[in-house]
Amino acid sequence: MNTGLLHLHNILRWVILITLLLSIYKLFVKQDALKTSKILFIASHTTLLIGLYQYFVSSLLGFKAIQTAGMKTVMGDSVSRFWGMEHAFTMIIAIILITIGHIRYKKSGKAGLTPVLYLLALVFILLMTPWPFKAGVGRPWFPGM
Repeated sequence: MNTGLLHLHNILRWVILITLLLSIYKLFVKQDALKTSKILFIASHTTLLIGLYQYFVSSLLGFKAIQTAGMKTVMGDSVSRFWGMEHAFTMIIAIILITIGHIRYKKSGKAGLTPVLYLLALVFILLMTPWPFKAGVGRPWFPGM
């Protein structure tokens, strides 16, 4: 089950990135982005739930690492710090920005601040995604690779 959830988490990363880029583009060229924004909203919250499950229940690199080794040890190791703190909290911030942007756009029907919030979320996601080239924390481009 854990492997399946990890693979789903990985696949949803691509759904989020594609819909985030598409939403940003549509908002900047003043096209209706409500449908892509809604898909982004749903995908990001689904990913958040899977990620929180992995962090608290199934992962030895998340909360269990903090419980077992202690905060000082986790913060001293770059890999443990990435999974135990940086990845989780930065992604939560990115999803909060996506949520605020989606709700503002849905209520007003105008782009307003939404593209800026989405751009900030995109930067956070790109910085804290465990890309294959990130030393120590890299994950494959697609599940099973």
